[in-house]
Amino acid sequence: LPTLLPGGRRVGNAAAASELARAWGVGSLPADPGHGTTEILAAARRGDLEALIIGGVDPADLPDPAAALEAIEATRFVVSLELRVSAVTDRADVIFPVAAVAEKPGTFVNWEGRAGSFAAALPVPTVRSDLHVLAALADEMDVHLGLPDIDSARRELALLTRSPARAPGGSGSSLRASTTQPVEPGPGRALLATWHNLLDAGRMQAGDPNLAGTARPAVAKMSAATASEAGTADGGKVTVATARGAVTVPVEIAEMPDRVVWLPTNSAGTAVRLVLGAGHGSEVTVRSAE
Repeated sequence: LPTLLPGGRRVGNAAAASELARAWGVGSLPADPGHGTTEILAAARRGDLEALIIGGVDPADLPDPAAALEAIEATRFVVSLELRVSAVTDRADVIFPVAAVAEKPGTFVNWEGRAGSFAAALPVPTVRSDLHVLAALADEMDVHLGLPDIDSARRELALLTRSPARAPGGSGSSLRASTTQPVEPGPGRALLATWHNLLDAGRMQAGDPNLAGTARPAVAKMSAATASEAGTADGGKVTVATARGAVTVPVEIAEMPDRVVWLPTNSAGTAVRLVLGAGHGSEVTVRSAE
């Protein structure tokens, strides 16, 4: 997939780069993409970065939580923007408490690139927003963002998401079909499908056992043929494992392709990334736990 700039513009597209350079008042933009999260953390683990600013990131949501924590610990200076105590704040040198979503105005951009703005529902004048904190940090580093308040940020966002320049031939012309052959698991193995349940073991439920108690119980969903091959059935228990670790949960039969197993990413008892070191598409073993 192409690397994108704000507003769906593509890195390397001259018209898109020129449009953004004018909006930001700079001469030009780099032609090469910057680092993604995984690359930033890899650089931090190597000691190539002296400082990190981490805003509201839970390492448990990253592809390899253990490696993420190692990267943070290896960084000389860590600044955290957070709402509550976390694995990041435990390792940070400076912590800025920032306003929660309900305490500040803001804008969400959906997967279609459409922006929706909202006002503060429960404004707390004494709590600063992350926009204010980041702008203050940038000013101290003599890098001026030009976003002194929410109105200026909204004006820039509206400008950047309006009629973005696209690559010649339409937005999808440069996408290429993957030539990677799909993995075909053997007996006793399966491909992992996973995503977060709306209510799970995430930190936003911390301190609210009544809300957390309404979360769906963790199950492993699979076809009847997959369950039979693993030596179990609907309502039985199954162990899904990798070289890193294993989780054991009840089985729920569902209409799914054979040799595919679904687990909730971070529900109670199924910390897929932390325990299994796996994610969507990883190959796992599946066996009866009874």
